[in-house]
Amino acid sequence: MKNGIRKFSFLFLLLFSAHILSAQSSSGGDSNFLIYSLFAVVAIILLFVITQVADNLIQIEAKEMGAEDGNFSIFPSSGDLFAPKLPAYTKNGSVKVLKKGHDILLEGGASEVIDAATSVTRFAVQPKNFIGMSPIPKLTVEVGDEVAAGDVVFFDKKRPEIKYVTPVSGEVVEINRGEKRSIAEIVVLADKEQKHKEFAAFDLDNSSREDLVNYLLESGAWALIKQRPFDIVPGPQDLPRDIFISTFDSAPLAPNSNLVVEGRAADFQKGLDVLNKLTEGSVHLGLNANGEEAPSSVFTEAANVTKTWFSGKHPAGNVGVQIHHTKAINAGDKVWVLNPQDVLAIGSLFLNRKVDGSRIVALTGQCLSNPRYVKTYAGANIGELLSGEISDTHSRIISGDVLTGKTKTDKEYLNAGDDQISVIEEGDYYEMFGWLLPIAPRPSISGTFPNFLYKDHKFEANTNMHGERRAFVVTGQYESVLPMDIYPQHLMKAIIVNDFERMEGLGIYELSEEDIALCEFACTSKQPLQSILREGLDTMREQV
Repeated sequence: MKNGIRKFSFLFLLLFSAHILSAQSSSGGDSNFLIYSLFAVVAIILLFVITQVADNLIQIEAKEMGAEDGNFSIFPSSGDLFAPKLPAYTKNGSVKVLKKGHDILLEGGASEVIDAATSVTRFAVQPKNFIGMSPIPKLTVEVGDEVAAGDVVFFDKKRPEIKYVTPVSGEVVEINRGEKRSIAEIVVLADKEQKHKEFAAFDLDNSSREDLVNYLLESGAWALIKQRPFDIVPGPQDLPRDIFISTFDSAPLAPNSNLVVEGRAADFQKGLDVLNKLTEGSVHLGLNANGEEAPSSVFTEAANVTKTWFSGKHPAGNVGVQIHHTKAINAGDKVWVLNPQDVLAIGSLFLNRKVDGSRIVALTGQCLSNPRYVKTYAGANIGELLSGEISDTHSRIISGDVLTGKTKTDKEYLNAGDDQISVIEEGDYYEMFGWLLPIAPRPSISGTFPNFLYKDHKFEANTNMHGERRAFVVTGQYESVLPMDIYPQHLMKAIIVNDFERMEGLGIYELSEEDIALCEFACTSKQPLQSILREGLDTMREQV
């Protein structure tokens, strides 16, 4: 209302000034020109006001009708005017262009060759890999027992219906314990010739959802699913609003999913069909619109799914970011997520009636002599997997990527769900005046290093943090790299002070550790943001 009064006051002053000037002017020609000019300005302003009101009404109507995608406006947005040129293969598809983010280019990418990891003999199932699991689950095996691939090895005492199975057949040779007598690992010495527990055939078309859930529980495939918020294995009674699968990973040195699914279109489609029966909503595929070539036809030709293309820097491949830009998670929503290899495993179970524990793992990092892909099984022994591969012994082994992975020794095992091992130089040294004398190139979002001049340069990274933990100050760095409508710094502070209402209002339900990892990389204050977020998520989960 105030803006309207100001506009009409301004118009009245213009007309009044025009009248005075015309009365005082001795030259009729000059007077007429001035009056016409002022009337033209008034007409333009009135036209702008009318179109602005119409534009607002159109957007309000679109919102009330539930339209979420598209620019419902008379005027083109800046994104429409200056949007990057999209690849031809995205034509007629729904495309989300993400303008925030940062790609960390590192040396040591895996060559696209898949070798068989025949030297790996030990595999482990690790209860601590599953969030919310009891520290001491109920074991169903003992040392010395023989197991087939797909046999149950433990279940959660709080939810005994959810079973966890071994990916390989062989002899249980170790049951290792961690802090407070918790179960850390159930280790199986694999048979040379794998034996599988065979399950009954399942008629997907003529069976109920309840029967399907029971089948997945008995086979252990249910544990492949993660539920957002909290990243927990869902309960059998949970009904997801939607299911999301990201078909690409934009993290540093991440494996190429196109290579992983090559030749397995039937398994992937069957897995999608199974997931469709588990939700009343939609199964969403996030497709990569960054490359010059289209993604694998296994993804682009998948049926009975909703496909959305994503163009942008990391974390564009994160499923949490894709959910946010497709259909955000609100309080009370339950959304399930899987990665492509999990979908393949579910599809293979229904086509072949046995548990497929195989995994394609990318061995990456500049400290490896031969970075490449290997075919092994879930929970492989890292020392055997990397035997003879590490060229620099002063290095750190990470299960996962360098942003979100966990530090491991060569005696430990690949975490459940991880399809990458990164080996980089250990940065346990002090760099004097490192921030004052930025001599050595390093991956950074800071303008102190002229990385923007060498956009395709790949760095040799190390684990040095280049400073200690500092005051938690507002810098705007988090917002510059997180393509989500969230204020991460305010959220982190709300978690620290245990403010439940602010945590919920600031969007904690939409985030997982991988979504905030790039913010942690960029953080001048050196705050452990992923640990803080997990603390907040666990706190909120206890309140539900």
